[in-house]
Formats: sequence, C-alpha cells, structure tokens
Amino acid sequence: MATKEYPCLRLKQKNGNFILTKMKASHLTQIAYASVRGEDDEAGAVQRVLNSRRISGVKDFVLQGGDFPNCIVLNWSGPGLRLDVKSGTISIHDEPRSAQIIDGQHRVAGLTEAIKVDKTIANIDIPVALYQNLNTQQCADIFLSINTEQKPVSRTLVFDLYGIASDHLIDQTALRAKDIATALNETDNSPYNGFIKFPGTTRMRGGIALSTVVTALKPIIDNKGPLDLAGIRELERQTSVILNLFSALKEKYGEQWEATDNAFLYASGFMAALQFFRNKLIDYCKLQKSFKQTTISDAITLKSANLIKQSEVRGQSGGTAVNAIYERLIEVYKPDREIDEEIEI
Repeated sequence: MATKEYPCLRLKQKNGNFILTKMKASHLTQIAYASVRGEDDEAGAVQRVLNSRRISGVKDFVLQGGDFPNCIVLNWSGPGLRLDVKSGTISIHDEPRSAQIIDGQHRVAGLTEAIKVDKTIANIDIPVALYQNLNTQQCADIFLSINTEQKPVSRTLVFDLYGIASDHLIDQTALRAKDIATALNETDNSPYNGFIKFPGTTRMRGGIALSTVVTALKPIIDNKGPLDLAGIRELERQTSVILNLFSALKEKYGEQWEATDNAFLYASGFMAALQFFRNKLIDYCKLQKSFKQTTISDAITLKSANLIKQSEVRGQSGGTAVNAIYERLIEVYKPDREIDEEIEI
C-alpha cells in the first residue's frame, strides 16, 4: 500500500483537534468518499445525495482554471494515517474510502471528473482539514457549523463583483443584467436614477436591491431569451428597451412617481413590471415592430385614479405581492394591434 507524505499543522480548537494539510487532487479523490445520511449505515453519515448539475459546474470551473482556497473537510475513518508532530509531516496511504467527506463532496466529485479530461489537474494541491474518528454527532456539528453559521455573501455583492472578476468565474448574463442595472441607476432621465441599491449604498426607504434587478432581468436578456429572440441582443439596445418600459410607467405616474406609495419603487413592483413585459409586452412590441416608449405607453391605460400603490400589497409575501401587481397590470393592458413597418427603439 503506497503512502504519500505532506507538511501539516496540528490545530487545537474548543471542541476538538484537527490537522491542516494539503493533498494532491489525485490522492484526495482516491481516498475520500461521501457517506450519505439515510442511505449509508455508518458513523459520520451526514452528507446529501450528490447533485449532478453541481458536479458539472465544479468540473467546468476546474477546467477553466478556478482555484480552491477553502479546505475540504475530512473525517479519517480507516488505518494508515501517521502523524509526525516533531517534523511537521503526515503520511497518508492511498486506500480508497479511507476518509469521509464532511464538507466539499461536490468539489471532490468535480475534481474527479475534471481529472478524466485533463490529467494535469491530478497534481493540483488541495487544502484539507483532517479530523480523525469522529462520530456522527461530531460530524453533524461541523457540517451544520459550516453550512448554517457561516452564511454565504449577499447576491447583491456577488453580482457587483462580476464587474471586476476573472472571466471564468463570471455569469455573463448576470454581468449584462448588472450593466443594465447600472444604467438604470446612473442615467439622468432614468426612472430609477439613484434607486438601485448597490453595495455601500446609503440605506433608503424603498429602492431596488441590485440582486433583485439582476434576478428579474436575467430570463429576459439571456441567450435565447425573449429579447434575444426578438433580435434585440446588444447591451445598448436592451438597456434602451428596459428604460423605455419604466419610462412609460413613470409617465403614467407623473409627479407621483417618487411618492413613497408607488409600488414600482419596491422590489415586488419592479419584478411584476418585468414579468408583465416578458409575458405580454415583448410579443406586442414585436407585432408593432416598435419597442419605443410611446408604443409601450399606448398599451397601458393607467390613469391617476387607478395607479398601482404599494399600500395595496403591504403585508403580503414577496411572491404574492408580485402576482397582485402583475394582475393589476394585466387589467390595464389594452393593446393596439395595428402593425408598423420597422422596429424602432
């Protein structure tokens, strides 16, 4: 049985000790395994069933050059582990299924698949936190600490960082949506000038979080999405169309647009407007061969007496509020089916 030697540190924390080391990706994927709760009858079984989509995503991430700075957390459950505290080294044999994965099973599975495509990935160093002979309760404590106490960052920050991150880490559709959100927030005549909440924005009543804007825009501007299929693919044209939509709504509200009771200055109204745009207005504008503000405005019969107000949905859950505002937009949708000759924006 072959063994490999790695440098290591022994760390002592409040509830136990563990070894901090590194392993070659080929060695890690050979010895580590996931023990699934409810399926595997052994101590330490705390994992979920593997998700093939996540594995594929990790595989692509690795093949594109992504790094793994966070530790894979293992529970050593077999023989063949020798720690030399004096020299600061650890010897680990290569027997399969020697170490249960407490955290990182999709990363390990993704690495396994990536190595099949690119053999050089086998030599990547992967950081590992290694516990020894933990019982199920101890494994559960660590798993829950990592997956509940250590909260992920906000989606608003993630989407904002897409503007400066490396290409292989970026969701290109989200980046396009973030660029449109920036235009909505910074264009002088935009209905949402100063109303999009980017990281570091001063707290305000109302306003739309960047994460909400990006999430709502993505299905509309995605490749093969409705604007793409309508032939509106460039960032500038998509931005103009979205600005036209909200400018048409702002026109209906007039001086009441910035009133605190305007439903479209809140997340539910913003999302409902884009749902209405996706489900109804895009096809209508294609028939009219025009996505101009006037074309959109002519199809919406909102008047000062029947404006959609935030007070109508106050206290409702997010999804319920979005649906209620969407239904109100459907009520005032009175399209004109006459067809012009050329698409205008």
